[in-house]
Amino acid sequence: MSMNRLVTLEQFIVDQQSIHKEATGAFSRIFRALELGAKMVNRDVRKAGLVDILGEMASVNVQGEVQKKLDVIADDTFTRVLSRCGEVCTIISEEQDDAYFVPGCEDKEYIVSMDPLDGSSNIDVNASIGTIFSIYRRTNTAVPPSVEDCLQPGINQLAAGYFLYGTSTMLIYTTGNGVNGFTLDDSLQEFCLSHENICIPENGKIFSVNEGNLSDFPPGVVSYISWCKEKDKSTNRPYSARYIGSLIADVHRNMLRGGIFLYPATENKPDGKLRLMYECNTMAFLIEQAGGMAHTGKQRVMEVMPTELHQRVPLYIGSTHMVEQVLGLLETEGNF
Repeated sequence: MSMNRLVTLEQFIVDQQSIHKEATGAFSRIFRALELGAKMVNRDVRKAGLVDILGEMASVNVQGEVQKKLDVIADDTFTRVLSRCGEVCTIISEEQDDAYFVPGCEDKEYIVSMDPLDGSSNIDVNASIGTIFSIYRRTNTAVPPSVEDCLQPGINQLAAGYFLYGTSTMLIYTTGNGVNGFTLDDSLQEFCLSHENICIPENGKIFSVNEGNLSDFPPGVVSYISWCKEKDKSTNRPYSARYIGSLIADVHRNMLRGGIFLYPATENKPDGKLRLMYECNTMAFLIEQAGGMAHTGKQRVMEVMPTELHQRVPLYIGSTHMVEQVLGLLETEGNF
């Protein structure tokens, strides 16, 4: 990228902030903290094979999953940088049982929700992983922060995004005015604008799902997957199956190329597996801002009213036409 076209994340945020005369700079400080945290985690990810930070800890998170060492490192890193930025009163994390109320920031209005390291099952095999985050405003600053402040539907998100630690390190984010992507220039240690105004194609040729669970899926999903695999020249089928096992990586690819990611309910897990507050709401906000669609099979993801921090929901997300087709089959052929 030539220097006369280079736009850093900080410059982009400053330019956007200048449009909103009521802005106080609080968002800028939160994003600088997130950017710093991502650079620190990226550093640890890049050297993971050289030091003792791969593998599992002895601890188990609230979901009953054995925590990877990098999970714990990422959670601690983002919690520390967000606590120090002075603008965040509460942090909720997939890796923590309860909300963390930042000491000395009881009068601040922002809440950050995060999955510090999505796709941690990929850590030890050097596949793509990432950090998911979203920002909310608490409704009442006259009283101390509480868990109830955090239980807001996704439509209340002020900003959402993710850092992807892959062949390059990227930030994709929205503040409700489109989606933009930034790539980390290692020589400058700056995130630079690389994907402006991302728009997901209305249709695609990729479906992302763990077919190992096919026998447990709702009839409507089974029919859709079968349809995707049939030969039909008029619709360019069969479609390509692409599944990394990291929500960030799968949704990122589909957002750029067109496709659908499915994590359905099953008979044993009618609420699905993915977390509403830490994963689904963030991705739904991004995909909708890019022109796509995100649904639970029963309602729009961002309209789900959370009742607990670690609530789970099914997820159908991606190109609008593809999601609508799945929803139609769920309605006519069956859902759990």
